[in-house]
Amino acid sequence: MGGGVSARVLVIGASGGIGAALSEALRARGDEVTAFSRASDGLDLTDEASVNAALEGLSGPFDAVIVATGALEIDGATPEKSLRAITQKAMLDQFALNAVGPALVLRHAGRLLPRDRRAVFAVLSARVGSIGDNRLGGWISYRSAKAAVNQIVHTAAIELTRSHPQSICVALHPGTVETPFTEKYLGRHPAVPAPEAAGNLLRVIDGLTPEASGGFFDWAGKAVPW
Repeated sequence: MGGGVSARVLVIGASGGIGAALSEALRARGDEVTAFSRASDGLDLTDEASVNAALEGLSGPFDAVIVATGALEIDGATPEKSLRAITQKAMLDQFALNAVGPALVLRHAGRLLPRDRRAVFAVLSARVGSIGDNRLGGWISYRSAKAAVNQIVHTAAIELTRSHPQSICVALHPGTVETPFTEKYLGRHPAVPAPEAAGNLLRVIDGLTPEASGGFFDWAGKAVPW
């Protein structure tokens, strides 16, 4: 990707604010984009059969796979403000979408990525998934699911490097983005429009080297503490 060379890119979650912006930015620079989403294609990351049905029919390889899915609220359950607000269903729903879902996509990474050249598998995570950066508490289920996906990505990177030595498997924090996903939670936090966030993420992806595989980076390319 980058360098003026057209690439084949798979975007999972392409109907969301960031996913749509990423797809548009990639197409604008001449890349070939294959886009999947629940809204457009019925791809449900919480359903293993749905993920398999969608990905097994693809003809790779792809120069990049970007998983841009996620949710703060699921079935009306808002992020917890305290431990007393934890419920089993809300926590399991967060893990199903934000951790297990990307893991089910990663299971297909070996077939989707080329073995003989640079390729990127990027999963959108969140800074609140950082254990070392947690100073405020709260949002237990969402934080925990994002911490879990960071571990999944790091572990997948180790395995992929053995068979795909030029692969780069990373978790990315897009920053606070103006989308329906975040509009209720912006408060005083500065946010950027989705197209700007997409541009930031693509600059990070384009600049990554295989040595960065297994890492967790923010929208500016800076490493985020685990």
